[in-house]
Amino acid sequence: MIALVAGEVAVRRPDHVVLETASGVGYKLLVSAETLKQVPAVGSSVSLMTHLAVRDDALVLYGFATEEERDLFLLLLGVQSVGPKMALAVLSGGPPRELMTTVAAGDVARLTAVPGIGKRTAERIVVELREKVGVPEDAVPTITVSRGDDPRLLARDGLVELGYTPAEAEELLRGAEGEAPEALIQHALKAARR
Repeated sequence: MIALVAGEVAVRRPDHVVLETASGVGYKLLVSAETLKQVPAVGSSVSLMTHLAVRDDALVLYGFATEEERDLFLLLLGVQSVGPKMALAVLSGGPPRELMTTVAAGDVARLTAVPGIGKRTAERIVVELREKVGVPEDAVPTITVSRGDDPRLLARDGLVELGYTPAEAEELLRGAEGEAPEALIQHALKAARR
C-alpha cells in the first residue's frame, strides 16, 4: 500500500494535485479543499499522507495533509452510503478536529451545509461516528436538563428540528430508553434507519 507520496507539485487543481517524485513518476492524488490549502505552489516540495482505493476499473490515490484527516476519511468511508467523493466533500467542510467536534456534538445542520450531503446522510454520519471520533467529553456541548425540562420533549423537539413531523418523532421515540435527550435522539435515529 502507498502510505505517503513526497515530491514536487507538478499540477495543482481544485480537486487534485499531481506530485512528481524523485524517480520522475507523477502521482495524481484527489484531495479535499482543506488539504489543498496546505499544498504549496507548483514547483514546491510537499509530502502527503495517502490512501489507495482499489476499484474494478482503477487505482485511485487520495491525498491528505495530516494523518488525522486520513483517519477521518477512512471512518467516513465506513458509514453506509458514504463513498470517497462524499467523504472528501465532508473533509472540505473544515479542519479534521473541527469536523470531529461537529460529529460528536451531533450538529447535523453543519454537515448538511456541505454540498452533496443530505439530512439523512448527515444523521447517519453522526449516529455511526459519534462514539468513534475520539473527541474528549469536555469538548462536546451537552444539554443540561433543568427542573422544568423533560428529556423526551427535548428529544421530540430535536427530531422535529431535523425535519420529522411531530407524529413521526413520537413514533421514533416509542420504546426509547435514556435520561438524556441526546441518547433518546440517537435511539430514534437508529430506529429510523431500520
